[in-house]
Amino acid sequence: MRRLYIHELADWPNLRWDNHALAMTLADVRHHQGLLIGHMGAIGFNLQQEAVLQTLTADVLKTSEIEGERFDAEQVRSSIAQRLGIEIGALTPADRKVEGVVEMMLDATRHYGEPLTADRLFGWQGSLFPPGRSGMRKIKTGAWRDDYDGPMRVVSGPIGKERVHFEAPPAARLRKEMNRFLHWFNANDEIDLVVKAAAAHLWFVTIHPFDDGNGRIARAIADMALARSEKGPQRFYSMSAQIQRERNAYYQILERTQKGGLDITPWMEWFLACLGRSIEGAQTALKGVLAKSKFWESIRDVALHPRQKLVLNKLLDGFEGKLTTTKYAKLTKSSQDTALRDIAYLVEKGVLVRSSEGGRSTSYSLKEF
Repeated sequence: MRRLYIHELADWPNLRWDNHALAMTLADVRHHQGLLIGHMGAIGFNLQQEAVLQTLTADVLKTSEIEGERFDAEQVRSSIAQRLGIEIGALTPADRKVEGVVEMMLDATRHYGEPLTADRLFGWQGSLFPPGRSGMRKIKTGAWRDDYDGPMRVVSGPIGKERVHFEAPPAARLRKEMNRFLHWFNANDEIDLVVKAAAAHLWFVTIHPFDDGNGRIARAIADMALARSEKGPQRFYSMSAQIQRERNAYYQILERTQKGGLDITPWMEWFLACLGRSIEGAQTALKGVLAKSKFWESIRDVALHPRQKLVLNKLLDGFEGKLTTTKYAKLTKSSQDTALRDIAYLVEKGVLVRSSEGGRSTSYSLKEF
């Protein structure tokens, strides 16, 4: 006999958890959350902007990677920078799907204080699928799913041997289900907003109200609740990036919870611990931002062309492989002669160091400052 899904239980959606069991983890998360915000507040506006840009770029990239979709990092970075008015030099044109995910994430975090409504969610989901398609499949956008093609299921495995991990509530229940969820999410109750982020993520993804995009929207809703918990739109850590790193564990605990009882304490413990690891990772990323600041300060008197700034930023962000004149020319869409002149100037000014190899094997790296 099949086990009931959590939404089929008689008392659904009366989710509950053991606050005492969560107390220590929550206190630790809140402590490190406060420390990170304090550190970021002390580093100056420009560095804050760089940290926010880095965090939001990771958030957009990783929330899509969790669903198996990969975006170009430069398109994402450029789209966010343009919307936030951050100067990063030459912008990379972004396709409509990238723009849509960026729009959703920024609306969730920049306008965290506004109520979450059905129309707002319709706009988010429509922005994720601008052509009204998920891959080759036409989907319903800007409205709740209708189950026209059968029950909404999360499955894996080849055709004919699929494994059903979860089946969502039928479409006929969605209006009532979402009204209850939205009323709860917008209520000024006594639930800690970090705890609310964890519960909201699970509750929304269990309702699974859309044909596609439910996971990304659930993570955006959690980010919105976290922004409310901090009373500010600045994002300095990416929960989506941490979930992507722990993807297998994420899906395992999610499936166990959706096939369990209404006491969701194990899910809440996992979510809070994952959030804690996300904040710890942000502290490491902050060191990278500070290192970049130190680098640019050290060469503030060196006149640079936008091409050179672009490549130096690439190197600072972790350029894969070695920098050669050919790669420089490709990155900057310039000729080999121009690339050679630009690099020679950077070597002369002590910004780049030439490798010992000669000829075509010659490569360049940043000088340590």
